[in-house]
Amino acid sequence: MRLTTKGRYAVTAMLDLALHTDSGPVSLSDISNRQGISLSYLEQLFAKLRKQDLVLSVRGPGGGYRLSRDQSQIFVAQIVDAVNESVDATGCKGRSDCQGGNTCLTHHLWCDLSNQIHDFLSEISLENLVMRQDVRNVAERQDKDSKMSANAPQEKITAALIS
Repeated sequence: MRLTTKGRYAVTAMLDLALHTDSGPVSLSDISNRQGISLSYLEQLFAKLRKQDLVLSVRGPGGGYRLSRDQSQIFVAQIVDAVNESVDATGCKGRSDCQGGNTCLTHHLWCDLSNQIHDFLSEISLENLVMRQDVRNVAERQDKDSKMSANAPQEKITAALIS
């Protein structure tokens, strides 16, 4: 079973956005710092997410992104689909040329599995994930780590001035 980095990063970034949406628009640089995803990669992902009406961009000072609708109305499968990814358990990437240009014996089994996974992800909303305590615990740790790393340059300057 394969879900590419693009799909994983898109879901991670959208979950981060959902977790921080109460404080207004969220900048991609904040998501980048918390999740360790490059800013340029996030820009590419969010262009696709915006085209699929999953996020809205807010321009100007204090701008960033926000969800286009309630967390309960955005599902993981929509996010994966929005960045042109698919969950594919076949060895041939769904082309039916698994065995010397022909369909292999188990091709339809793996197609069925791919469909089941997609259906499963279609039932999980961002709200479902945000409500999970394990997700909240990780988000709290990431927030603390992000604040500590943001303060590190200031602490070095302060230490240099004191000494």
